[in-house]
Amino acid sequence: MMTEHRAVAPLRVFLVVLFAVLVVFQTLSLPGQWAHMAEESPDLAYLRWPLTALSVFWVLCVQVVIVATWMLLGRVRKDRIFSPASLVWVDAIVWAVVAAWVVLVGVFLWVGFRADDPGMPMLLFLMVVGVAVVGLLVVVMRALLRQATTLRTDLEAVV
Repeated sequence: MMTEHRAVAPLRVFLVVLFAVLVVFQTLSLPGQWAHMAEESPDLAYLRWPLTALSVFWVLCVQVVIVATWMLLGRVRKDRIFSPASLVWVDAIVWAVVAAWVVLVGVFLWVGFRADDPGMPMLLFLMVVGVAVVGLLVVVMRALLRQATTLRTDLEAVV
């Protein structure tokens, strides 16, 4: 358990840095990028606000995962990870991944039916599959956490 405790502090530092970078992306970089795209390609200017909303939404989903991970790390540090309260944070991760995946599937379908070149639909398909794998992996990890929580609760009842 000592290795896990030593990993919590550096991981929290990286989570703070990642969250801060994502806030910059959400408020400055992504809106600025789509505004620049609209100026450079007036024929695509109608996509500025939908693309801004989509990209900010996906960043928000990642931020939810970061906050939930932060909370789970606190539970690891206090040796309280195997409790029903931890499942709430894992559920938040699952729902954030599901929300991002559903919107990504919508974008994939929209782009797929309008694309002349297979490059972007293939990239989006790869992302759809990748996010699905991450989501399903988290669901499996949630089931493992639930089983471990039940076993620990049973063990504490015996002792």
